[in-house]
Amino acid sequence: MDQHVNIKNRRASFDYEFIEEYTAGIVLTGTEIKSIRAGKAGLSDAYCYFQARELWVKGMYVAEYRLGTYYNHPERRERKLLLSRKELDRLERKTKESGLTIIPTRLFLNDRGLAKLRVALARGKKAYDKRESMKLKDARREIDRHMKR
Repeated sequence: MDQHVNIKNRRASFDYEFIEEYTAGIVLTGTEIKSIRAGKAGLSDAYCYFQARELWVKGMYVAEYRLGTYYNHPERRERKLLLSRKELDRLERKTKESGLTIIPTRLFLNDRGLAKLRVALARGKKAYDKRESMKLKDARREIDRHMKR
């Protein structure tokens, strides 16, 4: 079974500064896991929020499974994330007390074939932080370019 699914939220590291990262399970339907295994998912507009002491991800795109008949799922439905109670309490406390948010950064399949979502407790970057990130990225690219010669 091909398990090389690694879907990243590239925009997240540009817009946010990551403070802590967690790996969460996702509650999925049968057609959703088949689409994810086919690599048909995206995290670009996704974010996480708490509702009734549970963590949910909203805006995560999972394409409809082409062979799924009337069992198919809505593409952008809200999905529950699975973390330990201790982790959930810590995240909820941190997001309420300061200007932090929870952003999904990576969707992958673990060694057992289960879909996992890497989420980060993050703080939004200001415009000057983004410029600094771009300068560092350009400098790394320039160094790599000279090393290959």
